[in-house]
Amino acid sequence: MSRRMKLGLFAGLLVVVVGVVVALGAAKGKNKAVEVRLEPVGSRDLVSVVTASGKIEPDTKVDVLSDVQGRITRIAVKEGDLVRKGDFLLQIDPAIYQSAVSRAEALVASAQSDLIRARANQDQAKRALDRALELKKTNSSLITDESVEQAQTAYDVSLANTKASQATVDQARAGLQEARDNLAKTRIIAPITGRVTRLAVEEGEVAVIGTFSRDVGLLMTIADLSVILAKVQVDETDVVRLSEGDSVEIAIDAFPDTTFVGRVTKISNSAQLTSTSTASGSNDRAVDFDVEVTLQHPPKDIRPDLSCTARIVTETRRGVLSIPIIALTVREHQKVPNEAAPEKTDTTAAGKQKKDVEGVFVVNDGVAMFRPVKVGIAGDEYFEVVEGVKAGETIVAGTYQAIRDLKDSTRVRSSAPDTTKGKPS
Repeated sequence: MSRRMKLGLFAGLLVVVVGVVVALGAAKGKNKAVEVRLEPVGSRDLVSVVTASGKIEPDTKVDVLSDVQGRITRIAVKEGDLVRKGDFLLQIDPAIYQSAVSRAEALVASAQSDLIRARANQDQAKRALDRALELKKTNSSLITDESVEQAQTAYDVSLANTKASQATVDQARAGLQEARDNLAKTRIIAPITGRVTRLAVEEGEVAVIGTFSRDVGLLMTIADLSVILAKVQVDETDVVRLSEGDSVEIAIDAFPDTTFVGRVTKISNSAQLTSTSTASGSNDRAVDFDVEVTLQHPPKDIRPDLSCTARIVTETRRGVLSIPIIALTVREHQKVPNEAAPEKTDTTAAGKQKKDVEGVFVVNDGVAMFRPVKVGIAGDEYFEVVEGVKAGETIVAGTYQAIRDLKDSTRVRSSAPDTTKGKPS
């Protein structure tokens, strides 16, 4: 055998050996078990909650505004003071309003004098008319008809002047009352019993009429802190699950080691639209609803506008079958008779329909098989299982990457020893 033939035979044998090694390695990799986290299906108590953030507000608060304009000459309270309804709060310079009262009083006196004069003229005209009528009745030749008509006309004019003078008096008195009211409004008193939570002005500043601008005209805010609310914003997808009377756990940032209890007392019917800018420059509308929660035992030193987070309990289940939330996945699945599962249909470009269903991977003899399930409420970490699996069956419960890539009939092994043994908590 020549040297060339020997080299060719050796090269062919080497290729065969390499092919066998590669095939064995591929077969070994194919049969290698995927490492996953396993967990038995068991019964648990589940609580479905809606989490929302907001701030603390008093049930009743009043923004004190001024009905008259003027310079503030005295402030009798400080921020944080407790006041009672009717207590003196603030004084606006009354000088110009006192002058207005004096002018109005003078106008009333003048109008009353005109009224007295008009009534005297009316009485004189009435007596002249009576004499003319009496003469006409006694002897018609003693007075002409024209004189009687003139006496009647003079009386009618005097009567009209009296009515006009009376109207002028009423108008002057109304002006005087308005001036006195404006003078009284320079003295601001507390509209409710509560605490001064905000003092927006100082002595020497000019109080502006509140109807012009609420922000500019604000003098102070008084809040009744006997009833405290947590006003939170709930997304439109969650608000439909809420009901008045739902129990709530409230965490206030200012009290990190304490959780407060409350009840949902009001759910708004209209949304608060918030505009948020996206990366593309367009505006998306986040639709949130205001929900008011009344705290049952608020702390004594609580203040308005504190940030808070509310966990609103919407549903509770006792001792129901459950699976980890991470275990639920979606796969294309051929539906068989008597198999119920939520379906998601996706139409491809070719016109064919794919049926995606929610389910879990059930492990039998180390092999994971996809099985559709129907879930109920969601707790913090687990879904309620309505149908699809039984208590004690082992399912793939992690990791997320492993479940996402897992396929039917894949061999799996537990990433931790004895995970499938024992009962779930």
